Amino acid sequence: MQTIKKFKTVFLVIGIVGAMFFPKVSYAYPVFAQNAYQNPREATGRIVCANCHLAQKPVEIEVPQAVLPDTVFEAVVSVPYDTSARQITAGGTKGTLNVGAVLILPEGFSLAPKERISDELKAKTKGIFVQPYSKAKPNILVVGPIAGDKKGQLRDIVFPVLSPDPAQNSDVNFLNYPVYVGGNRGRGQVYPTGEKSNNNAFTSTAAGQIKSIEAGEKGATSVVIATATGDVTQTVPSGLTLSVKVQDTVKVDEPLTLNPNVGGFGQEETEIVLQNPNRVKGMIIFFFTVTLAQILLVLKKKQFEKVQAAEMNF
Repeated sequence: MQTIKKFKTVFLVIGIVGAMFFPKVSYAYPVFAQNAYQNPREATGRIVCANCHLAQKPVEIEVPQAVLPDTVFEAVVSVPYDTSARQITAGGTKGTLNVGAVLILPEGFSLAPKERISDELKAKTKGIFVQPYSKAKPNILVVGPIAGDKKGQLRDIVFPVLSPDPAQNSDVNFLNYPVYVGGNRGRGQVYPTGEKSNNNAFTSTAAGQIKSIEAGEKGATSVVIATATGDVTQTVPSGLTLSVKVQDTVKVDEPLTLNPNVGGFGQEETEIVLQNPNRVKGMIIFFFTVTLAQILLVLKKKQFEKVQAAEMNF
């Protein structure tokens, strides 16, 4: 028994060390963007996730129209996708889509502290690890990758956000601010190094006729193309579906497989108002005064009508 326990401990330590020093590429985002870009939103307005997730997909953002200072609220990012779709993983097998999101808030806004989050909001964010983009950008929040929801066609990611207080932060004012969001589903087609991932259609490197298609090692497929200068052999990675057959004629850069990408990236923007509590109080007092004036006016009118009717009867 002691020997078995020692083996388990050794394997556990090896697994932890391996996960630390050899992380899987397919699960590495959004660290790629965090390491490569100081700001995830470029000067053109494009969010940098689009550099690797090339397909364009929709995303939605829902925030309160206005928030009071030093209050916790939720920003909900919706990432729609087909839950029946399966993506090709880095290992060439099929897997479920993962989703992730980046939320770019106005400066001064930040991730809500755990002690400020209500039990209801904790339940909504259970299993979702939200983190600041960097120490220099606490107003930018990222999450992912997280497993997609198998029950529906929409994945909602809830961000607990703390609004700033202008009384404590002189750089913040009671204004109307823009909010930007980006959301992706599935793996990217390009790595930050510029190399293509296996989540792309495999193309021909030569022009000619397909001479043979044979099964290779570890699920790969060997495609031989007869050209004017001789045979060219290409190895198609596992997990990809061929779109050509023997005796088909192909050109250079013509796809040999179907496009395996079923994911993509989308971005959206909205606005949020940091509301001055004194304005709200003033508005309430104004409405109360107008309502009271209207009531008194109606009562005075009825009183006048009664007096007028009494004089006519007299």
